[in-house]
Amino acid sequence: MAQTMTGTIGQLLTWATGELSDSESARLDAELLLSYALRKDRSYLFTWPERIPSQEQTVQFSALIKKRQVGEPVAYLMGEQGFWTLNLSVTPATLIPRPETELLVELALAKAQLTNADAKPLTVLDLGTGSGAIALALAAEQPSWQITATDYSQAALAVASQNALRNGLKNVTFLHSDWFTNIQVPQKFDLIVSNPPYIDEHDEHLSQGDVRFEPSSALVAANCGRSDIENIARNATEFLKPNGRLLFEHGYNQGPWAVALLNELGYSNVQCNQDFGGRDRVTQGQWQ
Repeated sequence: MAQTMTGTIGQLLTWATGELSDSESARLDAELLLSYALRKDRSYLFTWPERIPSQEQTVQFSALIKKRQVGEPVAYLMGEQGFWTLNLSVTPATLIPRPETELLVELALAKAQLTNADAKPLTVLDLGTGSGAIALALAAEQPSWQITATDYSQAALAVASQNALRNGLKNVTFLHSDWFTNIQVPQKFDLIVSNPPYIDEHDEHLSQGDVRFEPSSALVAANCGRSDIENIARNATEFLKPNGRLLFEHGYNQGPWAVALLNELGYSNVQCNQDFGGRDRVTQGQWQ
């Protein structure tokens, strides 16, 4: 286990990188956690490698390294995570926003621009908002849009609301809802977006890496990880405006099934998009 280490910034980074040798991102983890302990940007570490942190800072850094050694996610240790252009608070009540989810934001913005030539303010529903990552990224890019962000977890909604305040975003309304249960008919939306649970409860990845510490309710779905996506896709038809669009994230091996599902339900212009790693990640369809 990690022990308290003293020395310069450069020496501390070398020590911590060795302590975190089981991590695929050992050096980055060390840099992020030392920056957090010092309350400085990472650039400070490279500019002043010979400086010696205070004893208090060194003790805090050593404690963070110890927690990271047993697998606690860096984002939870720091209490924040970057997503899109935003810096978001995260807690064990929320998923950690990941870069591949930014694809969903990109696609939503692109499709809105393509189908909304008059640039009218759109109405958007984000289901299972968690930390608010998707809703707030869209809100930051399109201040005129009216966005409703829902979650079943009150704790997650509290984090998302805090993130809206933190980033000065006022065009998002947060609503406690189990998917569509508290969305009032006849309310309809131009876009419905979601990063729902889509992992099979028997998936071996649930016992690996950061996901061991993330809320299982935001990760795991019944029916081999498909039930929540099926729920969203079926019920979204009642809440989409004519030519409205549904976009949702899913597992790398669920693309063909997701496309078939939307086609079966009567969506048009259905397509599956790959993330930057070339994996199926987001499926979308239009309701006419």
